[in-house]
Amino acid sequence: MSEVILVINPGSTSTKIGAFKGTDEIFQEAVYHPLHELRACESVYDQLGLRMETVQGILRNHMFSIASVDFIMARGGALRPIHGGVWRITREMLEDLKSARYGDHASSLGALIAWELAASVPDMKMGVADPPVVDEMDDVARITGHPDFVRKSRLHTLNQKAVAYQASTDLGISYSEARLVVAHLGGGISVGTHRDGRIVDVNDAYDGEGPFSPERSGTLPAGQLAEICFSGTWSADEIKRKMVGEGGVSAYLGTNDLKEVENLCVSGDEQAILVLDAMIYQIAKEIGAAATVLSGILDAVVITGSIAQSDYIISRLIKRVAFIGKLLVYPGENEMTALRDAALRVLSAKEKISTY
Repeated sequence: MSEVILVINPGSTSTKIGAFKGTDEIFQEAVYHPLHELRACESVYDQLGLRMETVQGILRNHMFSIASVDFIMARGGALRPIHGGVWRITREMLEDLKSARYGDHASSLGALIAWELAASVPDMKMGVADPPVVDEMDDVARITGHPDFVRKSRLHTLNQKAVAYQASTDLGISYSEARLVVAHLGGGISVGTHRDGRIVDVNDAYDGEGPFSPERSGTLPAGQLAEICFSGTWSADEIKRKMVGEGGVSAYLGTNDLKEVENLCVSGDEQAILVLDAMIYQIAKEIGAAATVLSGILDAVVITGSIAQSDYIISRLIKRVAFIGKLLVYPGENEMTALRDAALRVLSAKEKISTY
C-alpha cells in the first residue's frame, strides 16, 4: 500500500507528528513544549495556536506538503462514549472537543489540528482512532452495587486495541473472534477483557479503579475515602491529587520512577520491595478477575505498556498469572504506528470508518 498518512499526536507536554507511506516512515518528530508556555493558556483549547505553529513548523522543516496526504489520522480526545475503531472528524466532534463538555485533555487538539491542516485540501480524509473514552462494555459490567454509581469505560484504548490486533495476528486468529485479557501497564494501568472485537469490561483507569500504579492510587477503601472527603482536612482538589498524580508508588516511596524503585529493591530496601510486590500483586488480581469475564476460556493474556519493559516486574507478574493461559508480552506503547495502522485498515477497506 502506497498511500501517504499523516499522524498527529498531541500529548500533555508534547506534540508528535509522523508521516508514513504505507508502513514505511517518511519522518517522525516530537516537540516538547516548555511548561510556562502551556500554563500561559487558560484552557487546553487555548493551546491550539501554539500547537498549530509547532505542526506547521515541522512540516516546513521536512518540506512536506499536505496536498500529498491521503489520510490524516489524529489521536482521539475527550469525546462522548463511543465504540472502538476509526471515527470521521466532523463539525459535531469539533464542537464537543472545543467545549470540553466531556473532559479537557491535550489529545482533544488532534482533531482540531487535522481540521485546520485539511482546510486547503478539498475532500481530505480525516479521522481519530480508539480514543480513551471508547465504551464497549457489557451492560452487566456497568452495575456497581448502587444505582447512583455507574462503572465507566476509560482506558488506554489506542494501545489496548493495537496490541490486541497484533496478538490476534500472531495467534493466527481474527481480532473479531479473539478472547484476550490485555494489561496496559504505564503511568496508569488498565486491564481490559477483549471478546469478539470488543472491550467488554475494563477498570476505570482514569478515575481511581483497579490496581495502583506509579502515580495513581487505584481502588481505595470506600469507607475510608468517604471519611477523608468530609473530614475538612483536605480540599476536593487535594483528594483528587491523592487519587491521580500523587498516589500509588509515588505516595509510598516519593518517586514515580520505577527504575529508581527497582534499584532500591535490588539494593535490599524492604519498603520498596513490599510496595512494588503489592503493585504486581494487584495487577495479577485484576488480570485474574478479567479472565473470569471470559469464564477462563481465552486465547492469551497480553501484557503491554512502558512497564512491560521491566524484566524485574514482568518476571514476577508472569509467575502469578502463568496458570491462566498463554502469555504474550509487547513492551512499550507506540501510539504513532498504532494510529498509522488504524488509517491503513480504513484505506484497505479492512475496517469501516464511523461518523461522529
